[in-house]
Amino acid sequence: MFQTTSYTGTKEENYNLMIKQLRALLEGESNQIANLSNASALLNQFLERVNWVGFYLTEGNELVLGPFQGLPACVRIPFGRGVCGTAASEKKTQRIADVHAFPGHIACDAASQSEIVIPLIKDGQVFGVLDIDSPEKDRFDEIDEKMLEAFAFALVEHLQ
Repeated sequence: MFQTTSYTGTKEENYNLMIKQLRALLEGESNQIANLSNASALLNQFLERVNWVGFYLTEGNELVLGPFQGLPACVRIPFGRGVCGTAASEKKTQRIADVHAFPGHIACDAASQSEIVIPLIKDGQVFGVLDIDSPEKDRFDEIDEKMLEAFAFALVEHLQ
């Protein structure tokens, strides 16, 4: 069973430990909702200074709200709109220091100031996105981006 671990190493060491925990949570489980739910809960427990962690899943040409931790959120986001839709349409991580400066930002939670969105790509197609919001401007750095991309890669390996 999963046990809460104390994160006392460097930022990268802590991320690597969390990714190891993710792999343990996913091992032997094929249910997509269960895996995404545990992944969002793990990230929410691990990350500090965030107010929303979750997934949007591809349905046609839009993203539909999936498992998450945080306040109620926007349910549907068209590809190309907002930070999530841009990440999905460009198949590229979006690390936004100030969401209010992002053209077309969709404000689901007025408290959010910065955001990082990592596309989940399987077999060359965008399966969905991992979306993380923070109430602080410029919350996410290059290490967060690199390690959250590694987290997303480990997750996608287990999704059906």
